Amino acid sequence: MNTSPRRPPVTSQQGIVLIETLISILIFSLAVLAIVGLQAAMVKNTSDAKYRADASHIAQQRIGAMWADPANLSNYIESSTDISNLLPGGLRTVAELVANQQYQVTITWQAPGETQHNFTTVATISGG
Repeated sequence: MNTSPRRPPVTSQQGIVLIETLISILIFSLAVLAIVGLQAAMVKNTSDAKYRADASHIAQQRIGAMWADPANLSNYIESSTDISNLLPGGLRTVAELVANQQYQVTITWQAPGETQHNFTTVATISGG
């Protein structure tokens, strides 16, 4: 009788665990990259939303000042006034659309590396 130990048969599946591990690392790495990209987009959108909210607030402040002082509405007309201390590259323009009736306030800004954005609102102010 032959009592030598038997070797297990060689199969074609040797190394499959290593391949599965490499594929799972690849999938995990792609998921991490996707999450990082999503967070970068989220930060950009958050700053864009903040700039829009700030522009709206600045315009509403100007309209509020005009409503509080209807006798001097012509003093509030302005063209491309620098408000870069409030918004990056910010400009404010107030124009009269209809004589002593409607006023348009336009706020423009440009964040570094971005295109120019604007916010426009129209208010009817009578009196004065």
